[in-house]
Amino acid sequence: MQIRPPLTLLSMGTMPLHCVCGIFAFLSVCLISFTPPCEGGNVLVFPLDGSHWINIKILLDGLHARGHSITVIRMSDSLYIPEKSPLYRSITIEMGEVLKNLFEVHLQEHIKAQREGASAFTFFKLTKDFLSVISQAHSLWCDALVKILDDANMVQSLRNSQYDLVLTDPGIASGVILAKYLKLPIVLNVRWITSGEGHFAIAPSPLSYIPVPGSGFTDKMNFMQRVKNLLFYIIIMFQQRFMVGPSYDAVCAKYIEGGCDTISLLQEADIWLYRSDFVFEFPRPTMPNVVYIGGFQCKPAQPLPAELEDFVQSAGQHGVIIMTLGTFVDALPKEVTDEIASVFAKMPQKVIWRHKGEHPSTLGNNTLLVDWMPQKDLLGHPQTKVFIAHGGTNGVQEAIYYGVPVLGIPLFFDQYDNLLRLQVRGAGKILQLGDVNGHNFEQSLMEVLHQDSYRVNIQRLSRLHRDQPVAPMDQAIFWVEYVMRHKGAPHLRTEAYKMPWYSYYSLDVVLVLLTAVTLLLLSSLAIFRFICCRRRKIKVKQK
Repeated sequence: MQIRPPLTLLSMGTMPLHCVCGIFAFLSVCLISFTPPCEGGNVLVFPLDGSHWINIKILLDGLHARGHSITVIRMSDSLYIPEKSPLYRSITIEMGEVLKNLFEVHLQEHIKAQREGASAFTFFKLTKDFLSVISQAHSLWCDALVKILDDANMVQSLRNSQYDLVLTDPGIASGVILAKYLKLPIVLNVRWITSGEGHFAIAPSPLSYIPVPGSGFTDKMNFMQRVKNLLFYIIIMFQQRFMVGPSYDAVCAKYIEGGCDTISLLQEADIWLYRSDFVFEFPRPTMPNVVYIGGFQCKPAQPLPAELEDFVQSAGQHGVIIMTLGTFVDALPKEVTDEIASVFAKMPQKVIWRHKGEHPSTLGNNTLLVDWMPQKDLLGHPQTKVFIAHGGTNGVQEAIYYGVPVLGIPLFFDQYDNLLRLQVRGAGKILQLGDVNGHNFEQSLMEVLHQDSYRVNIQRLSRLHRDQPVAPMDQAIFWVEYVMRHKGAPHLRTEAYKMPWYSYYSLDVVLVLLTAVTLLLLSSLAIFRFICCRRRKIKVKQK
């Protein structure tokens, strides 16, 4: 009687590859499905407004679907976080319109300077003003946190709620300070921290091949670029030390026993849910408690509303171009929108353009202006040929997921760096706002539209991004519940942040070794000189 061997990894070697892949995928799903549920968890959320909220809300949808109770701390002037929601109950802190106005004024000045080709002095002034705006914004967030901590009834209510963890965006440090005050585990929904990119706070980050945000460099830098990269890093450290950190340090000194600093609090976080992956990022060192969930907000496209679907289908074989510049910018300067609209009007494609400003005078019949668009559903539509975008993290990762080439017009923040990662991979093209005119815009758009390499490369990135054993959203939910089940994840967290800087870089070890070697050499030299002198004396006596 022949006994059939059990199905093991060894016996899989004789199976077709697609069967093996299918088995591993099935096992991965089973592992997630059979993970002990963490029912009835209680999550306190301290989010950041704007596109960051749009991102984290998707994670809250998933947690709510798993039966968790969610409380969101929001500001009274919030642009995107509603006070009432079926997903959560909210705690509203009065803050006024100051924060919104700060950013709006600066962004308009920045766009104007880019468009007019301002001098180096003007851009230096804009950079200084931007750092000042950031400092004021963090100061306002500190004021909001102080209102919470000074309200004895609110603090008692937060304690009585017995939260399992704090989920926060470390673009502001108020959430991590509150978690420290309440002695709760922390899960970060992160790419950016109070000053710069998150990896620089938690993982080894050699500046020789890791570009600093804002530098506009890739992981392949020549000597002068490495020098500039170091200077950009110094600016970020200056920003954290002297413009952002002091506001939070004052709160820590007053409310946290023994004091604290924001970078150490971030390094104490249990899990970093990192809104990126290495299809998008340049390769770099990382840490065990960093979980990459880039594109977790993406899912198969849903059918479009009937009127929008009719418009898309009316494009026929030419397809559709979609354009949006994110949550902060409703419209570009009028002369720019007129130039762009005139190019669209000449094209056989249909165009869907998110634009809230004055209608361009050159608008063609093939262009549909909208206040809002179902961006992911449009990107996932087979008729969409090109995505014209500002280069925000969400939009770039959605373009990768759905495989749509990008013509990028970066405006501020991290947008140029995001688009650069697509451009170096041949999946997108950057057009600076100052270079946007009828000729350049048309030439760049036609290149991305008709040069097959752009679509081939972005679809290759899409295949790489999707080829994962566990979906990013499932990973995010798993690790949040993991922290709930185990009351944290300290075993994944390095203790390096507790070391003095000279110990971290082993400078004390180097100093001791150099001292020992120096003493050994000096001792050897002294002994040698002593022996030589002794011999000379003996020879003199013999004579």
